Amino acid sequence: MDKNKQSRMGGHLYFLFVCIIILPILICGCSHLNEEFQARSNFKEANDLFNHGNYEASLSKYGQISGKYPTAGDRVLFEMGIIYAHPGNEQKDYQKSLECFQNLISDYPESGYRKDSELMIFNINNVTIKDKTIVAQQTQIASLRQEAESQGNEILTLQKKIDALEREVKDKENEIIALQKEELAILKVPADKILIDKRERQLTLLSKGRVLKTYKIALGGNTNGPKERQGDNKTPEGNYVIDSRNKNSRYHLSLHISYPNEKDKKRAKELGVPPGGDIMIHGIKNGFSWVDDFHTDVDWTKGCIAVTDEEIEEIDKLAPNGTIVDIRP
Repeated sequence: MDKNKQSRMGGHLYFLFVCIIILPILICGCSHLNEEFQARSNFKEANDLFNHGNYEASLSKYGQISGKYPTAGDRVLFEMGIIYAHPGNEQKDYQKSLECFQNLISDYPESGYRKDSELMIFNINNVTIKDKTIVAQQTQIASLRQEAESQGNEILTLQKKIDALEREVKDKENEIIALQKEELAILKVPADKILIDKRERQLTLLSKGRVLKTYKIALGGNTNGPKERQGDNKTPEGNYVIDSRNKNSRYHLSLHISYPNEKDKKRAKELGVPPGGDIMIHGIKNGFSWVDDFHTDVDWTKGCIAVTDEEIEEIDKLAPNGTIVDIRP
């Protein structure tokens, strides 16, 4: 048997394994994967500590998670980086925060947290530079005050210089506060476009051309080309909008996509078939949220775009009705 045949056989065996193990879980349910459930519980505990201002305890918990669940290392590094740089953390350490984000980028180049980590590194470097500038200016102010005290006849002139420098320091401090607020609010900016790359199995939220967040996705079970007719299990390709949402969906929460468009209707008419509909961006089937991002190991929907329950809640908040949906092959 030549190497190409062996490679194809290996690929088929892996796909068969995924379908046998994962797909029945999504459709019928299961009673195992306790380890993944425990991991989610550990992350919730660490996040609760953070939300209550127990930063040191939260960091310690994330350190334990890293040892127990190495596959979640990128998320652990991202969360720890946020805690080390958080404005409310009196023991914040920008150097340790940078190390977390830099290690995430180098050790997990395909991570969904990569772009957010790059943005955090950029902002932290800006804050660090401004901190150094403030320290230098404060030193200069102290020196000028000493000089003013020893040279009474120049007090007025020196005081004006001091006042100007103090105003400059205040401006720098306001810039730092603005940057810190931007860091905390980066994921709260409304999206104006959802880009879905079928080939890469990736959904990207954009605002005025800037990437807000990316997500791994699962698509329709039939991945060959755009949706043509009802029941073909294909995910559409083209330009649409979010036109409604269902908070009581059988798949946790769903955003309805305006398929079919005029091009889709014309193609279906030429083929003499109904175009179909009910294409959504949705979460995991109710009762199976514990599957989490393992669901992306196989394309299991009937043409919809699936993310985790936590992710669809985030997308729901960021993408209002009318948001453009660009689905590419």
